[in-house]
Amino acid sequence: MSDILKKICEDKRKEIEILKNKCSLKTLKKLVSDKIEKRDFKYTAIESVRNKNNLIIGEIKKSSPSAGQIIKEYDPVELAKTYEGAGIGAISILTETNYFNGEIDHLSLIKQNTRIPILRKDFIIDEYQIYESKVYQADIILLIVSVLNDDQMRYFLEISKDLDLDVIIETHNKEEIERAMKLDYPIIGINNRNLKNLKTDVNNSVNLFTNISKDFTVIAESGIKSSSDIAMYNELGIFNFLIGESILRSNDYTAFIKTLIKNG
Repeated sequence: MSDILKKICEDKRKEIEILKNKCSLKTLKKLVSDKIEKRDFKYTAIESVRNKNNLIIGEIKKSSPSAGQIIKEYDPVELAKTYEGAGIGAISILTETNYFNGEIDHLSLIKQNTRIPILRKDFIIDEYQIYESKVYQADIILLIVSVLNDDQMRYFLEISKDLDLDVIIETHNKEEIERAMKLDYPIIGINNRNLKNLKTDVNNSVNLFTNISKDFTVIAESGIKSSSDIAMYNELGIFNFLIGESILRSNDYTAFIKTLIKNG
């Protein structure tokens, strides 16, 4: 684990302990309700490959360690509405506070103002965060292979299933892909960003895709900047994408998103 990733996870553990003192895991579990609406993502992502239709998870974030401040006038609800109107298939919301200036409250706020699935993008290292994700109305969570061992991933997948949460299992290299496939969960993300040095390479998904069995649906994540990138992935058989920074830095969110969806 890289120094920056290690530091993020160390700070996350401290943050979780503070949260547990305010609201215990036992109390948090009681807040989980059958009335919380679940929007399907897993089968939609699988169908997008079968139908060869591009599905984009549009990411909303104020800043990041690699990019600094991305957007000054940050209104996550208005961004989410714009994304949905442009044809985005799901919305990824950064909830990590210390390094991305995210807020977990944005999950429920955006859920109440949109009709598409919501992904909680964070560094999940404790079961507490999974119950928290459900309470704040996320539909999907991210499990990052590089910060979890195999037993943790299996356990977290079990909890997610019990809570009716979909999952994206994020990988970055061949070894992590092999570990992910052994979990037998159908959605695997390939992050084009190297979490050790924070650099991106859109060819990472290209190079690693052939290592994944056709039984799995692949999501290409990070560094995707143009419809030509999308077209390159489509030729391989990738039709699901997580895209954030390039959308947020575009002059016209709606036009850019539509170009990515149509012209890929």
